[in-house]
Amino acid sequence: MTQSARETSTLHSVTHPADLRGVTTAEAARLLNRQAQTLRKWAAYDVGPIRPRRVHGRLWWALADIERLIAGEVAK
Repeated sequence: MTQSARETSTLHSVTHPADLRGVTTAEAARLLNRQAQTLRKWAAYDVGPIRPRRVHGRLWWALADIERLIAGEVAK
């Protein structure tokens, strides 16, 4: 196995807790059946049922929060 193949397999074997997985605003909007602008409004006015994190100036929506919202649970 070459070094790059070992590096790739190592990267793919890294697991992350569910709370660290996230999506962009466009992907979150699609999952929630909302317009992306609606999610941006939630973030700007802090009025939505879930709140994004900001990563390098961009909105990042946690999949765990989205899954809880879809299931009808109140987000943390």
